[in-house]
Amino acid sequence: MNTSPLTSRLGAARPEDQAEVPPRPGVDPRADRIVTVRDHAGIERRWHLLDSAPLLAERGVEPVGTLLCVHGNPTHSFLYRSLIREDIPWRVIAVDQLEMGWSERTGTARRLQDRITDLSLLTDALGVRGPVVTVGHDWGGIVSVGWALDNRHDLVGMILSNTGIHQDLGQMLPASLELASAPGFRRASTSVTDAFLRTTLSLSEPPLPAEVRDAYLAPYRTRARRAGIEQFVADIPADADHPSRPTLERLAAGLAELRVPTFIAWGPRDISFTERFLRGLVERVPHADVHRFEGASHLVWEDADVAGVVSRWLEATFGDDARANRDRVVRDGADGEAAAPRIGEPIRRLAADPLHAHEAAVVEMRPGADGPREISWSMLAERTDDLAAGMLAHGIRPGERAAILVPPGADLTAVLYACLRIGVVAVVADAGLGVQGLTRAVVGSHMDHVIGIPKALMAARALGWPGSRISVADLPTVDRRVLGVDTSITSLAREGRRMRELGAPLAASWPGAEDDAVILFTSGSTGPAKGAVYTHRQMAAMFEAVGATLGLDPERGLVAGFAPFALLGPALGAPSVVPDMDVTRPGELTAPALAAAVRALGSPAVFTAPAALRNLFDTEDALTEEDRTALARVPSYFSAGAPIPAPLLRRLTELLPNAKALTPYGMTECLAVTAIDLEGIEAAGEGSGVCVGTPVPRVEVAIAAMDETGRATADISTAPGRTGEILVKAPHVRDRYLMLWDTTRTSARFEGWYATGDVGHLDDQGRLWVEGRAAHVLATTQGLVTPVLVESAAESVPTVRRAGAAAVGPVGTQQVVVVLEVEGKARPGRASAPKPAQPALQEAVRRAVREATGADPVAVFTTRTLPTDIRHNSKIDRAALSAWAEKALQGTKAGRP
Repeated sequence: MNTSPLTSRLGAARPEDQAEVPPRPGVDPRADRIVTVRDHAGIERRWHLLDSAPLLAERGVEPVGTLLCVHGNPTHSFLYRSLIREDIPWRVIAVDQLEMGWSERTGTARRLQDRITDLSLLTDALGVRGPVVTVGHDWGGIVSVGWALDNRHDLVGMILSNTGIHQDLGQMLPASLELASAPGFRRASTSVTDAFLRTTLSLSEPPLPAEVRDAYLAPYRTRARRAGIEQFVADIPADADHPSRPTLERLAAGLAELRVPTFIAWGPRDISFTERFLRGLVERVPHADVHRFEGASHLVWEDADVAGVVSRWLEATFGDDARANRDRVVRDGADGEAAAPRIGEPIRRLAADPLHAHEAAVVEMRPGADGPREISWSMLAERTDDLAAGMLAHGIRPGERAAILVPPGADLTAVLYACLRIGVVAVVADAGLGVQGLTRAVVGSHMDHVIGIPKALMAARALGWPGSRISVADLPTVDRRVLGVDTSITSLAREGRRMRELGAPLAASWPGAEDDAVILFTSGSTGPAKGAVYTHRQMAAMFEAVGATLGLDPERGLVAGFAPFALLGPALGAPSVVPDMDVTRPGELTAPALAAAVRALGSPAVFTAPAALRNLFDTEDALTEEDRTALARVPSYFSAGAPIPAPLLRRLTELLPNAKALTPYGMTECLAVTAIDLEGIEAAGEGSGVCVGTPVPRVEVAIAAMDETGRATADISTAPGRTGEILVKAPHVRDRYLMLWDTTRTSARFEGWYATGDVGHLDDQGRLWVEGRAAHVLATTQGLVTPVLVESAAESVPTVRRAGAAAVGPVGTQQVVVVLEVEGKARPGRASAPKPAQPALQEAVRRAVREATGADPVAVFTTRTLPTDIRHNSKIDRAALSAWAEKALQGTKAGRP
């Protein structure tokens, strides 16, 4: 057996101890070490640990400090093998706790405090001195916190992952731990069999490789070697009289006093340490940098590249440029220390103006009713202030988070602006994210309150969403109990109005400029939807930028064919209406529904998702003469979410003959970046990608050049003709991503700039051309090829309705695959499994792409509908296409992309 443990001078290890540590995948045997140290009872015990000191010395690296890594139950030091890497110049000491892993089985039942003391005695014997960053996972996280509190003189930081530091008395343990702790089941599942261990290992998705699973199982092959697993479960201090309860209480209180830099890595699919444990940690360590690894489970170190993120966090926190990196926020473009904005002030101003007080602020389309319902500016202002006062009286406090799951209309508008008025952080996660996406958004945002219609509250109850529940309307007593509803916005507004009528005005101070205002969730077109956090200053700047770009005012209302944009109207003093449509499928807006909404406001501006255009054209035959007359009054049309080609905008002039068609470019993180009208697009002519115009006021755009692999470099320029990642500088760029430290850092890696993740170039007129997502750039043997260039070339072929570019093969030698929607055969709905295109069509598309890009597609397929993001129904999911194409070309059954 090839074993090479390093025997410490602290105590000689016996031959059988050395032999029992087998080779493990990803572990350099020179890092294995066995030492003998006295434990809390004064008895010498043998410890196994991973120690990277020999490897650092061999490379001539002087360690920055020590990472002291403590595993939980039922793992061992193998969990932390990924931390021993060249870009982490820290000494890594990963211990196998006594009774666990390859350390000694002593037959002693160790309590939490015993383990903390044992660890301190070990580090004393090893001569570990500061700077030390503790690293803990599962119950090892609690032990590591204990060591940190007892060794504060050496501590400089903490890293915690999927652990819990507190369990309220009377609070149920997670179901998995409750079952494992049951007296009649604990021994059978933890030591008599290896069920507890195998269940833990099975949580990873995709499944752990066989050799990794075997490495975790190896130290626990017999019942005697699994006794420590049982002891760990028995030491869970859920009850007040548990011997380890005082220690847990001490650690929970002490953790809140530590002010060292802290990083929390979290796998949100964990069934043991659920989101409430993460929330408990964040409440005690509010300064912590948090990164939630979507899709990762309990063994987050196995499921995601946690070590890579830790490497970057260590450098950003303790490296030479630590202060600059740690404080870097994309806020350039702000005009100094401006006064705190008062978002929603236009509502009150118009309500006080006799010329506008009784004009419509919000119009609700009501199919089957006598007509639309109009809510005036005065009614909206009263409702907002009543609700704000009622929320404060109910105990809803500034800084708390409220998920608003209410359909567009007066109720949603009043709730949002009441939250903004008193400083409650509004979480806007629209139904377009789908059930799974919405659940991730709500649960991952650590809600204090969920405000919603009964359907949303039923989901909150069924899916265990956190926070108190507030209905829109008053509900019968039985329904309130079933849904767990505390109150309603109707009741809160009624209470607030009563208070104000009795002479208690809404005297709450306005939120500060740098207080969080809203969390807006991205579409999820490039991975799980991310929460973009805006402060009040950034939110006000965003409203100003969008309003200036779209030219909205009280005289020109807004038809919001993409429901979330209805919330912009009141902030800009513009009346708004959402057409009769399924707000979760904005691409299915019909022309008659749009015409009805236009009639409700007279001659408003129209905003839709890009995907809606095709369905508007497909349904225009159903328009009446009255409908066409209404649409002819539309003075302007806007669309954002994906660039719109000129041919679609030209055809739009037939539907909206007097509308100036403007297509802004932006994203959830910065809603207005550039803008262009049809005349501007025509003046720009044909080019690589889609021309989206020049920057809107107070916005700067630059390009970060890409290397041969498609990675953006620090070569930033505004020179024309250079293709690379699009960078933006503006006062309305979002503050950060919610609990996505590494994603925020990556997007701000070029100081002062927000890296959009889009790829494009500037022309000699300063116009921006978008060519797709940076992550979708194809690194072929012919060089870099942007996806929009491929798709535009394919769409130039007659009968091609829409095209999606996919890539197969390794970076640098990627091959192009094109998937098409064909005129007359395209259907809305779920994406279908693509099929090879007809030979003549294949050849025509290949020729067009080859002439435009120099790359020759290896395959051309057709499908009923291309996969898109579920919110906009516009952005092609090229990652899904690439995954499908990879399987299809390998001969694997691929199914739907």
